[in-house]
Amino acid sequence: MGELERVAFQIIAAVGEARSCYVEAIHAAKEHDFGRAQELMDKGEQEFYRGHDAHTGLIQREAGGDPIAMNLMLAHAEDQLMSAETFRAVAVELIDMCKCLPEA
Repeated sequence: MGELERVAFQIIAAVGEARSCYVEAIHAAKEHDFGRAQELMDKGEQEFYRGHDAHTGLIQREAGGDPIAMNLMLAHAEDQLMSAETFRAVAVELIDMCKCLPEA
């Protein structure tokens, strides 16, 4: 496996974990467990930025004159990165909405 594929897998794994944390945070908020929801959001942020940092490294490398060959694996990694970022925004809003609802 080449370096580019390794970085792509690193991005996919990290942001996949982040997205899972965001989903679990929403479930915790639905149960009015906002402390747990925040813990999961924090963990998700750490994972998201781990993937984001790997992606940024590729951008910096290319900006430094070392072109990155685009391939399907890298396209998938970028898609997963954007998906996780969107999920994060949705999770924040849903958790805030759950705070306005009475406990069941």
